[in-house]
Amino acid sequence: MAAGPADAGETGIFSPPYLAATLTFVAVMFLTGFAALAVVPTLPTAARELDGVSLFPVVAGCFVAASLLGGVLGGHWADRAGARRPLALGMVLSVLTLLVSASSPSVWQLAAGRFLDGLAAGMVAVSVTTAIGQSYPERLRPRMLAMMSASWVVPSLIGPPLAGVVVEAWSWRVVFYGLAVLTALPALALVVVLRDRPDRGREGSVQDTGTAAAVPPSADERAARPPLLVAVMLSAGAALGQYGVSAWDARHLVFAVAGLVLLAVFAPRLLPRGTWRSARGLPTAVLLRGLTSGTFFTVEALVPLVLITERRVDAIVVGAAFTASALLWAGASWMQGKALQHVARHRLVIVGALIMALSVALAVAGCADGVPAATAAAAMPLSAIGMGLLDPCVTVLSLRHSAPHRQGRTTGAMQTNMNLGQVVVLAAAFAVLNASRAAGASPLGGYGLAFGLLLVPTLSVAVLAVRARGDR
Repeated sequence: MAAGPADAGETGIFSPPYLAATLTFVAVMFLTGFAALAVVPTLPTAARELDGVSLFPVVAGCFVAASLLGGVLGGHWADRAGARRPLALGMVLSVLTLLVSASSPSVWQLAAGRFLDGLAAGMVAVSVTTAIGQSYPERLRPRMLAMMSASWVVPSLIGPPLAGVVVEAWSWRVVFYGLAVLTALPALALVVVLRDRPDRGREGSVQDTGTAAAVPPSADERAARPPLLVAVMLSAGAALGQYGVSAWDARHLVFAVAGLVLLAVFAPRLLPRGTWRSARGLPTAVLLRGLTSGTFFTVEALVPLVLITERRVDAIVVGAAFTASALLWAGASWMQGKALQHVARHRLVIVGALIMALSVALAVAGCADGVPAATAAAAMPLSAIGMGLLDPCVTVLSLRHSAPHRQGRTTGAMQTNMNLGQVVVLAAAFAVLNASRAAGASPLGGYGLAFGLLLVPTLSVAVLAVRARGDR
């Protein structure tokens, strides 16, 4: 008996029409997450052995700066030729960048390796999100995005501690070489599998979802696409900004100002018109991605720093906070995609933003004298709950406002503003921290002020989320 509409409506992300795509995307995100989370704890040791501790902000910031460029390249390539090719190239490039970093004779080559790794990561992230939009009907997208978040759970649990063991027993270079070997075979298999398959990104989703087939971009749309130079200048601005906030003196201030000027001039050309003034629909969805990701990753950067340097908390406590964050993000993401799938997406964004605001308040309180350090540590997992709820919802809203042939450009804009949010919010927080120290404030007081700044983006998201809601 042929399946009727009701039966068709019961298909899930692991049903036969979507099984191959689901397994491929899960494998890619698992490997990406494992590499990203295992590399991070090795970078301080690598910078120390290469006599480049003073340039550590550059090494760390190169990844984010290059992700901006990778997201733009991947998004526009996905619109022109589908998501498969940039995804395959991004995976191959990931292997090469690990080898570049592993063989570094100087901190500058390590920085170059991290830059190339960010380029690959940006391409992969945008390509995967675009492919999800092209391969699944809207009702399955929240579940698939939740699966993407869940794919980071195991890497977050075993990646950092395993990397630490390898560094202590052998060398930080072994971590990079090992990750290259681990990623090489799946990357090669992905290229072979996808090489001869026609990409359906220009023709709509794999299954007929009831939407019209995609229309190729017009000549006007192609002409309106920003040149590569814009993305390059934006990445340069992000890198200058990261370097500029690494210290508080006149020279670094010049670099910081130059970076912010480049971001202000070139970022609007890579974002939907009206993003920074929160125009209704897609522009607001893109803005929300920047504000939330910037807040979350600033919390993840500052909380461990204050716990270890000022509160003298054991590293195991910080590690437990990271583990709890990964688990709770995945749990909240699953909840929004399964248990709360009938709740309006913009309402879940509001709830998630308010939870993040509460986490920021906990971080501020944890910087007060006499308050247990665990108060600040709790900010990380609580913030992860908020992100797990709202982040997939923001992505769904952005895809809802995008025509099929523009989903690559949309996901590129989302990736761009996510990285911009990390650069700008983190830079603003460190500027407040360094300025307070220069003014003679206590170290804990400076951190409290930096955390307090994060209430601005979180509460702004709660207020603006209604402007991103769709018609469905």
